[in-house]
Amino acid sequence: MANGDLSLSILGLLGEGPMHGYELKGRILEMSGHLRPVSDGALYPAIARLERAGLVARHEEEGTAAARRQVLTLTEEGRAELWRRLSEPADLDISDQTRFFGLLAFLAQLPDPAAQARVLRRRLDFLETPAGFFYRDGRPLRAEEVADPFRRGMLLVARATSAAERQWLREALATLEGPDVRSVSGACGPER
Repeated sequence: MANGDLSLSILGLLGEGPMHGYELKGRILEMSGHLRPVSDGALYPAIARLERAGLVARHEEEGTAAARRQVLTLTEEGRAELWRRLSEPADLDISDQTRFFGLLAFLAQLPDPAAQARVLRRRLDFLETPAGFFYRDGRPLRAEEVADPFRRGMLLVARATSAAERQWLREALATLEGPDVRSVSGACGPER
């Protein structure tokens, strides 16, 4: 997991509530699965960087056993940074599907439905721009134009995935931008 992804995951998960490092690591692993495991050698230095920046605070609490445990919380500055990163994602966070899904996992924490909609609109605009994996004479090739069955498979899967995502984005935007606009974070955010 890249530093940008990891720091957003830490901020986003702590935005849902305080937790200790081991719990935080478990939640990140649940989100990223076996494809992008996070090691202690990446997680704890990332937490330390966020602490030094004043975005995360640490305090001790009684543990379930005799040992005390370190609990991490998001500071007000950390929440502001989380909201900034959610409302103003980098171009790569919009164009890269894995990074976009990482952003999407926490978008409900952004309290402004209009800001949520702007992020989804950027992703939809990106997906509606013609692109492909393989080109001829400067234009992307369609699956039907590719003889290699594996490359054709890539294009067919990408087409189906993109169509499903565009449909969901349009539906989500209709909800966010509709006449009865209500905060998605209130509708589907974590229960507290």
